[in-house]
Amino acid sequence: MDFDALRKRHYNATIIDRIDCHENLTRFRIRPDDGVPNFQAGQYVTLGLGNWEPRLEGTQDENLPEKKLTRVVKRAYSISCPLLDDDHHLAPIHTVDYMEFYVVLVREAGSPGKAPPALTPRLFCLGKGDRIAIGKKIVGTYTLGQIRPDATVLMLSTGTGEAPHNAMTAALLDAGHQGRIINACCVRYRRDLAYHAQHRLLMDQFPNYRYLPCTTREDINLDPGLPGYVGKQYIQEVFTSGQLAAAADDPLSPTNTHVFLCGNPDMIGYVPPGAPTPKKPGMLPLLEAAGFRHEIHGQGPGRIHFEKYW
Repeated sequence: MDFDALRKRHYNATIIDRIDCHENLTRFRIRPDDGVPNFQAGQYVTLGLGNWEPRLEGTQDENLPEKKLTRVVKRAYSISCPLLDDDHHLAPIHTVDYMEFYVVLVREAGSPGKAPPALTPRLFCLGKGDRIAIGKKIVGTYTLGQIRPDATVLMLSTGTGEAPHNAMTAALLDAGHQGRIINACCVRYRRDLAYHAQHRLLMDQFPNYRYLPCTTREDINLDPGLPGYVGKQYIQEVFTSGQLAAAADDPLSPTNTHVFLCGNPDMIGYVPPGAPTPKKPGMLPLLEAAGFRHEIHGQGPGRIHFEKYW
């Protein structure tokens, strides 16, 4: 099998940088051969690698029939944002000549009988200078849309669901947004916050910006005997308890607040018609109970936007 010929045929972009947060979480900066097309903060694109590429040691084995070895596996990823350049100046998406992706390594299938993860065990073998396939179209309707300059923007995410919100944050700040911008992200451990330093610098530069990370598996989340014990800080609980509004220094009223949700489907809480209601509600029903409405119902503040490619 001529791997070089396959790469030349299918790959159309180069990884120009890889910034590791830890062994299972990294940021890839990728430059398409034809340049970065115009796109809106919050949109996504596919990344792809050939099934012929090696898999990272320590990930689930994959046994593919020979006829599939020449195929390219593709997955959709929201486009993130560096937030700041090397001089700590704001760096929205239109100021950089690459696209940034915030990726977690999936080492094995989530349950027995499911196929092994195909892309990230290959992607995590790559580094600066390596080639990759990137989709020719950047798509998605999870974008800021029309927001008044004085409105509050509340972005809630889990894990790498923060990626589109980073791009949105930089876009709002770059546009001179005057209202409060709150970016809250829930992760297991503090080390899972790959952009934490950038967010802290942004808060120093922009008084209307708040980055509010929450954790669920640190010692202060699990051990009631520790000073500073807070329990597991799930997005749903910090919202309904009022802790989120207090930390944001904003009432988070539906009369002036747009809400964006991205990440774990359990956090988002969308229940398809006919599906059973989960025991633990996600943010959608909690927000609706607080007076917010789904984005299909009218315009203006009070709307709930959520990513739909999950």
